[in-house]
Amino acid sequence: MGKRTTEPALAVPALADPEAREFLRRADPVLARIIEARPDFRPRSWTTDLPALDAFSTLIFQVLGQQLSVRATRTILGRLEQVFGGRLPTPAEMLAADPGAVRSSGMSTRKAATLREVAQRIVDGRLGDEALAAMSDEDVVATLTSIPGIGPWTAHGFLLVALDRPDVLLTGDLALRRAVERAYGFDHLPTDDEMLELAERWRPYRSLAVGYLFASEFDEPVVAQG
Repeated sequence: MGKRTTEPALAVPALADPEAREFLRRADPVLARIIEARPDFRPRSWTTDLPALDAFSTLIFQVLGQQLSVRATRTILGRLEQVFGGRLPTPAEMLAADPGAVRSSGMSTRKAATLREVAQRIVDGRLGDEALAAMSDEDVVATLTSIPGIGPWTAHGFLLVALDRPDVLLTGDLALRRAVERAYGFDHLPTDDEMLELAERWRPYRSLAVGYLFASEFDEPVVAQG
């Protein structure tokens, strides 16, 4: 694999798909209010300040993000780029790097070992962008969770970030559960079963619903001017 640039893509992320948006608006009155407050919502706008993401760099981002805030993850990501001359490493570069230098980014020993295993599987041909893109969601999750240190949250995040799959639910994501708690009036953080039950009405566009709920937690809605 060649060296990748750290320059963000210049293209403006697309607006939410109108068919999916309308489906969700009709399917869920709570989500409808969130949708209507964000008429110009762009589901992938949060990626504009990230490096170009292939399978390996996405897994770097996802593994680093385990149990960390997005801000902390981006801080470590930036330090890792400094270790590799201002960009994210290729799999071969990760394998050749001094483990201490990699951990100097703030990455834990366990996460560094996970990413070395990912890099090894890409280098020896067991993983790759094209192969993962051709798999079903279920096969992607099974393939990635066979790697020590990668669980369902990381694998589902990969489906969303790298493959842009339309029907992914991050049941274990704490920020998403908090967003659901606030938006739907739970008196507790919803359980995985409660999240799954609620999200049934969003199929087959659960990914977009997740995006709107994250926006409700972190972004200011548009206020109509009278």
